[in-house]
Amino acid sequence: MKIALIVLIGLVLEIFVWIGVGDLVGSMWYVFFWFVAAFFIGLNMMRANSVGLMPQMQQMQQGQMSQDPNLANNLPKIIAGLLLAIPGLITDVIAVLILIPPVQQALKAIMMKTMLKRQQAMMEKMMGGMMGDMGGAQGQNPFADLMRQMQDAQQQQGGRDSTIIDGEAREITPEAKKIEMKDVNQK
Repeated sequence: MKIALIVLIGLVLEIFVWIGVGDLVGSMWYVFFWFVAAFFIGLNMMRANSVGLMPQMQQMQQGQMSQDPNLANNLPKIIAGLLLAIPGLITDVIAVLILIPPVQQALKAIMMKTMLKRQQAMMEKMMGGMMGDMGGAQGQNPFADLMRQMQDAQQQQGGRDSTIIDGEAREITPEAKKIEMKDVNQK
């Protein structure tokens, strides 16, 4: 309900600003042509900065948070492009503000903090479901015992990493197969 009210107020404000700027400039057509130009500029910004972004976003939704600098650098530009594509002068001003580097840095910090909180909440939800299945005590990590066992096994191996496989490499040369030539003239 709150979001719908905010969108409605924003829409009314955009219309009043459009009318006010149109009267100030002398014609509504200039403002309309700006909306068309801003739409295509925003569309090109979104297209240019979203290349290869979907796999990263899918990984983040699955809880595999990676600190990819391309994602962090491109997300504010994609948001600015989206705001430019939406017709309205207020959204265009906000988009231009987002393109300022200090604002981009602040926006990146806020987005990363939000994404980390979402990932933490998702992990806690998953852990809560697992703990309910395991009958564990509230607040106890169900993987603590498993991690302790793995560390003990690693120490018993003499501190060696269990993911390394020792081996020996040698070159194998297969026998060369010879193709026999048959004389077609002989019958």
